[in-house]
Amino acid sequence: MFFEKCGEGIVLRIRLTPNASARGVKGTFTDGDGKMFLRIQVVSVPEKGKANKELVSYLAKELRFPKSVFEIVGGELDRYKRIVISGRDDAEDRLRGWLTKEGIEL
Repeated sequence: MFFEKCGEGIVLRIRLTPNASARGVKGTFTDGDGKMFLRIQVVSVPEKGKANKELVSYLAKELRFPKSVFEIVGGELDRYKRIVISGRDDAEDRLRGWLTKEGIEL
């Protein structure tokens, strides 16, 4: 699974593709170590944090949470990111509902 519960909330593992033609979730990806990532594309370029900012905005919009509950805790300069959703008891339910709507199997 590409997300797991932790002390402060949920940690999402995301493989980000910047500079894409359209923004959206594109399925899952498993790396060589067997870790699963949610594949997301954004249209912003990967410079000066623009792609990261668009990613957080996209997640906030889709999950209907304020941007302040999202924190990039790993991979700020890499395409493989770890994002914590903190302070929301309903984060897992909203995440599952959104991905089911997008056709992503959990």
